[in-house]
Amino acid sequence: MTEELRVQDGQVVSLVYTLQVDGEVIDSSEESEPLQFIQGEGHIIPGLEGGLYEMGIGESKNLVIAPKDAYGELNEEAFIEVPKDQFPDSIPLELGTELQVRDPEGDVMEARIDNIEEGSVRLDFNHPLAGKVLHFDVKVIALRPATEEEMSHGHVHEHEHED
Repeated sequence: MTEELRVQDGQVVSLVYTLQVDGEVIDSSEESEPLQFIQGEGHIIPGLEGGLYEMGIGESKNLVIAPKDAYGELNEEAFIEVPKDQFPDSIPLELGTELQVRDPEGDVMEARIDNIEEGSVRLDFNHPLAGKVLHFDVKVIALRPATEEEMSHGHVHEHEHED
């Protein structure tokens, strides 16, 4: 008799999920493929990964994940005031507009318009889910050991169905 597979490090987990924040669904695998990742490799947020251990195929769970185990607390130092006249006309000056900016070293950073004043715009460089409690409904739909190649490459490879 073979032992039923349970989520553990080094396994490829296929997961369907729905993510809610503040009572609103903000992401779901229903519109896309199931999420696939190698457990224990840090490919998903720590709170979600930790909540999956020992789940079996077909099992569902509701997970409530605090900011410290997700995208971190809101960092008040990640807000920057920028003079309005530094924005090109192609960028709509509206709350929530996402944009990419380059830091002095030339690295691209993601930001969102957080506040608009008469002469300036406040940009938020926090992750959009920083400071938020995440509510995940998850179901494990498949498990298998990761191949040596997947482990060495650090990601899941698509395999042809082996019958």
